[in-house]
Amino acid sequence: MKKVTLLFLCTAMLTACNQRSESEQPSDNDLLFTELIQTAEQQIGYQVKLIEESGKIMNPRTIENGYVHYIPKDDWTSGFFPGTMFYMYDLTKEKKWMDAGIKYTEDLDTIKHLKWHHDVGFMINSSFGNAFRVTNNETYKEVIVEAARSLATRFRPAAGVIQSWDEDRGWQGRRGWMCPVIIDNMMNLELLFKATRLSGDSTFHKMAVSHATRTMENHYRNDGSCYHVVDYDKETGGVRSKQNAQGYAQESAWARGQAWGLYGFTVAYRYTHDERYLTMAEKIYHFIFTHPNLPEDLVPYWDFNAPNIPNEPRDASAAAVTASALYELAGFGMDGYQEKADQIMATLAGDAYRAIVGTNGNFLLMHSVGSIPHGNEIDVPLNYADYYLLEALTRKIAAEDK
Repeated sequence: MKKVTLLFLCTAMLTACNQRSESEQPSDNDLLFTELIQTAEQQIGYQVKLIEESGKIMNPRTIENGYVHYIPKDDWTSGFFPGTMFYMYDLTKEKKWMDAGIKYTEDLDTIKHLKWHHDVGFMINSSFGNAFRVTNNETYKEVIVEAARSLATRFRPAAGVIQSWDEDRGWQGRRGWMCPVIIDNMMNLELLFKATRLSGDSTFHKMAVSHATRTMENHYRNDGSCYHVVDYDKETGGVRSKQNAQGYAQESAWARGQAWGLYGFTVAYRYTHDERYLTMAEKIYHFIFTHPNLPEDLVPYWDFNAPNIPNEPRDASAAAVTASALYELAGFGMDGYQEKADQIMATLAGDAYRAIVGTNGNFLLMHSVGSIPHGNEIDVPLNYADYYLLEALTRKIAAEDK
């Protein structure tokens, strides 16, 4: 579907089909993605309606015990729902989505001072990062830079990494870690890279490069799979242990972790043009898509080594993150990556994963997994699954519209 605007995709394709010759008919996937946007407008639109009618600013994350679970501002997923509004604006050009995105984003302003965990990158980049991209409001730029300063306080010079979790807080505090770094942290580096571009302060960029390089050296096995957690010694910089907190076992490959790494090294390559990061992304891609336990529909089980495959939960969030990364990698000239992303997106847009309007707590995607070892969020919708699905679709259409 070349040379088609985002607005046309969302509002005109179905009505135009009857006016075209058979050779010009849109593909089944084009129609499927159009239906996906229409479903998103209804599902997410109703979610916004409920929030507005409450008179409060509420931030939906998932479903718990049959009810939508709303989260506080300092939850690591708090930026995704506001960010979803901006992708809905990209896909429809309807101002109501931008207005909602601005309102829900600005409610997170205090997060720029958060220093007790690494996910300020997720939280601020998905919300304020998209707000700045869409509006070019200088106030949002200042929030991004200040949030990067907060994230930078977690840089441990001896190890050359951003510490993910505090070693003395919550369930993490019972693991005996000194400086735990999780693969998810690759997703927070974009905030640092972006802050250098916006501020001119190269300190953020250097920290991000150091972290990405150390992760490449220490998180990855020879086959291109990664550990979830690497614990470093803050004083010597050495590796104390390699573990798997949210995966099945210490040597297994937690599915979303593989997706975080693929996406994170793609971002690192975008900002540095360091071929090592592109090569790392290729290696991760090869692991994912040649693994014998990857289902034919390309939506992975929650862990590639889960013991009861094929009777294990799938993780649509991992698939959505992977698809979004693949569209960007395709833009770097990686052959076959867009086709693979299109296959994932066609699966997610189909009946097996796309919710029926009025169900699923008004989330878009079904069948994601948070953390099975912790008994949390098993086979439920997740706000970041929807976020990365719509990001992937936005990237796909923008690339094809060039």
